[in-house]
Amino acid sequence: MNKYITLTFLSVLLFLQGYGQEGRQVIAFNDGWTFRKGTLTAPANATDTAWTNVTIPHTWNNKDMQEGKNFYAGDGCYKKVFTVATALKGKRLFLRFDGVGSVATLYVNNRLIGEHKGSYAAFCFEITHSVKYGEANTIVLKANNQAREDVLPVNNFLFGIFGGIYRPVNLLVTNDINITTTDYASPGLAITQDNVSDKSADIHVVAKIENKQPHHTNVQVQTEIKDRQGKRVAVTVKDVTLSPQGINIIRQDLPVARPHRWNGVKDPYLYSLTTTVISKGQTLDAVTQPLGIRRFEVIPGKGFFLNGQPYAMHGVTRHQEWQDCGNALTNEQHKTDLDLIREIGATTIRFAHYQQSAYLYSQCDTMGFVIWAEIPFVNNFSGKESENARQQLTELIRQNRNHPAIYVWGMHNEVYSKTPDEHVAVLTRQLNDLAKTEDPDRYTVAVSGYGEMNRPANLAADIQGMNRYFGWYEGKIDDIEPWVNALERNYPDYKLMLTEYGADGNINQHTDSLSTNFDPVSGQFFPETYQTATHVKQWSVIEKHPYIAASYLWNMFEFAVPMWNRGGVNARNLKGLITYDRQQKKDAFYWYKANWNPAPMIYIAERRNNTHRPATVNVEVFSNLENITLTVNGNKPVTGHHGANKRDFIFDNISLQTGVNTLQASGIHNGKAYTDTITWTH
Repeated sequence: MNKYITLTFLSVLLFLQGYGQEGRQVIAFNDGWTFRKGTLTAPANATDTAWTNVTIPHTWNNKDMQEGKNFYAGDGCYKKVFTVATALKGKRLFLRFDGVGSVATLYVNNRLIGEHKGSYAAFCFEITHSVKYGEANTIVLKANNQAREDVLPVNNFLFGIFGGIYRPVNLLVTNDINITTTDYASPGLAITQDNVSDKSADIHVVAKIENKQPHHTNVQVQTEIKDRQGKRVAVTVKDVTLSPQGINIIRQDLPVARPHRWNGVKDPYLYSLTTTVISKGQTLDAVTQPLGIRRFEVIPGKGFFLNGQPYAMHGVTRHQEWQDCGNALTNEQHKTDLDLIREIGATTIRFAHYQQSAYLYSQCDTMGFVIWAEIPFVNNFSGKESENARQQLTELIRQNRNHPAIYVWGMHNEVYSKTPDEHVAVLTRQLNDLAKTEDPDRYTVAVSGYGEMNRPANLAADIQGMNRYFGWYEGKIDDIEPWVNALERNYPDYKLMLTEYGADGNINQHTDSLSTNFDPVSGQFFPETYQTATHVKQWSVIEKHPYIAASYLWNMFEFAVPMWNRGGVNARNLKGLITYDRQQKKDAFYWYKANWNPAPMIYIAERRNNTHRPATVNVEVFSNLENITLTVNGNKPVTGHHGANKRDFIFDNISLQTGVNTLQASGIHNGKAYTDTITWTH
């Protein structure tokens, strides 16, 4: 009965939205799916009863991949039955999947439509010629998430490859003349801009238009730019004769006078740009894209500039998964993550280590985050991934290049060659050339896990990224300063970013001494105390060195690593500043909030280390307030001194009484008092 209601509703929906309307229709296609785990020898003919109802987004690894290395990797099949109204004959129908992990094979009515390799990019297939009108149609999508040598990433060592249709699906309905949907699932428009100033900006648009009519057709292609209030600020119209053969490439140029520029989190102003195909006064198709008019620049030794002004790149990294959900997240969950990133005061995000949700990129446009997008060429290589790496980079760029928030394309992370003519170095040069051909106006970056500027695989890109875990995987926490000093001295003309740094921190583990030796690979004691100290000391160095054009702490959120068993929690990377379930913010979160977010705040560190053996302790407070004092058990307030920087307050030799002690830190901002209170037991 439920299936009948669903089919009837969808049939009516397709009829109402597809018939008698101008332009294209985008119809959510996420309900009415069934799922079967396991291999099907003939998926389009499957009649077994091992199917369960699911709603997209869905992953079959939402639990097991977070528990350890014995997760399921293999085939999973999805099936959906739907009816297409006969009124849609003459239209074109496409299925667009925003993300399937990891290799997807699509069948419609027993016919193989196509295969897509890669978990993180969207893909779009035309199904016009495979559906039956006025009848039930069966779609089967077979997904497989086994690690493969020819598909990036080639292993599960740094993060898991979740299986399933874990992002939304849409049915697109267009006329037989339309802006292309199958150009690597791009929007069919490519926007570029140059000569950006406060006086003017030149906007350029290239549209790819298909004509499936049997003859040349005269149309008008109109592109207009509207401001936030919907007022037209620029328009151009071109008369075009569309060929029925191949793709018609239409370029249009629009000057914008006195543009309101997109200025990051300070003022993320967005215009909209719409390209419309018109015939005899009727809209055949239209696509709207965001337009943020801005100019990015990285100047060696001076840092990052936005619209000609220095811009502080306070950065975090983010994986796309939540506890008990895996990577099958709702838009609300994506937005929650971005709101937490905004709360900490970050201005830039590295989305690691793969293409993430289109919704997420759009929200960054709106919220003003300057963002880094990359492909999952990470941790290891097989020598067989070159074709797929080029495919995934092309998809990443074509699908997302109109997002004004993106400033750089990532080529790889921690893969190496000993010489410039070995596989990784050669492939990286090819990827860089591809990125510069597709999008010459944006930066490229390659990331090394070593602190050396001359690594062969990392010199092909515009920017050198380095992951440095001083005090964790190597050396001491304080080693960060001599490292950056040496690079400034020896490579003053190079663009450098610190692309990962930090340490693991288990909120249930603490220590009163930082002299303990930790084993970051197989140890089970990763105290939050040490993670906090790492970030306090290292940020105080980073902020003094504009040579580090951007820094990205690792990681904003804990995430699953199914191959690990470390730090007292199996299958977990504990470097996140927020717990996997998003319920607890670690001390280091508040350290950065005090440094990055101007909103008044005060926070006493080590609040979870609430049973203290010594009678005399040091107390650390993070705050951006003035005149910080500490009161213990209602006694006379005492004044501390600055620690790592002016946001770090240390109160030495504080005496605790036997039993429960109440500590209250206080400060002033614009005449208003703020306090934070905790209890410690001695």
